[in-house]
Amino acid sequence: MSLIFVVVIIGLAWLYDFYNGANDCANSIATTVSTRILSPFQAVLLAAVLNFAGALVTSEVAKTIGKGIVGEEFMTPLVIISAICGAVIWAAVATHRGIPVSITHCIVGGVIGAGIASAGFDAITWAKLQKIVIGMITSPIGGFIGGFILLIIIFQIFKNIHPAKANAILGKSQLLSASFMAFTHGMNDAQNAMGIITIALLAGGFIPVFEVPFWVMFGSAFFMGIGTLYGGKKVIQTMGLKMVKIKPAQGFAAETASGGVILVSSLMGIPISTTHVISTAIMGVGSVKGFSAVRWGIVGNIIIAWIMTIPVAGLTSALVYWAMSWLV
Repeated sequence: MSLIFVVVIIGLAWLYDFYNGANDCANSIATTVSTRILSPFQAVLLAAVLNFAGALVTSEVAKTIGKGIVGEEFMTPLVIISAICGAVIWAAVATHRGIPVSITHCIVGGVIGAGIASAGFDAITWAKLQKIVIGMITSPIGGFIGGFILLIIIFQIFKNIHPAKANAILGKSQLLSASFMAFTHGMNDAQNAMGIITIALLAGGFIPVFEVPFWVMFGSAFFMGIGTLYGGKKVIQTMGLKMVKIKPAQGFAAETASGGVILVSSLMGIPISTTHVISTAIMGVGSVKGFSAVRWGIVGNIIIAWIMTIPVAGLTSALVYWAMSWLV
């Protein structure tokens, strides 16, 4: 792989990271903004810094993305570029339309689509893909159940405390839970671009083994942080203001439950959708007061976007691959 291909891949991967931060910043700060604990600017700044820090902690997810979904021998320059293009296009459309989608599943779909377009279904490492599918199913369930149970526990702990005092305590605690959520988000989602860049460096002979260089970690974390600062305000409104009416107790429970699920998944090297986890956690805390507390019409629109993400990103990347193959 020539240097020019590697440079193009790095540029596209960091553009993907930018949209990752722009869309997924809502994951870690939407509830904090909704409960008025922080202003939108303060919340975005906090998320940007801690997303950056979390991205430097581990590279397990990067290994799954870079050499787990499609075999290393099939990760040619055209496959990698097509995969990122498919992911970026859908991520950009979703972000600008205020749709909270899984940016992780954008790149998963992109890699699958480009790999199949290049070498058919034999290119897919089905065992690794099964691991991702299991994470897709179990992590949102974990978010919902965790948020639901944790909020009930919080209500029991604070049942004899005046609501105003309880809100004040939980409001301050929510700074910790939002920070935890933002940190774990960086641990998982920033790994996607790292994995793509590292496999490109390996294929080009610029590194001897699949180990993520520090400058790749730093750059990926930096551009995700810039994307987070950009904000994705429409996504924040959907997640934090439209789906469920959130108070400090609900915000703390949703963020803490989500952060726990994401932390475990990151350490296991499973690329999950942080959007799915926080969304279902918000649904879980909203359901404690009854299912009518959740605006299920908006939830339905979000779920449709979830279902569409992998196939749309995959089809887009496949079309990009076929177009580039014809031109080259």
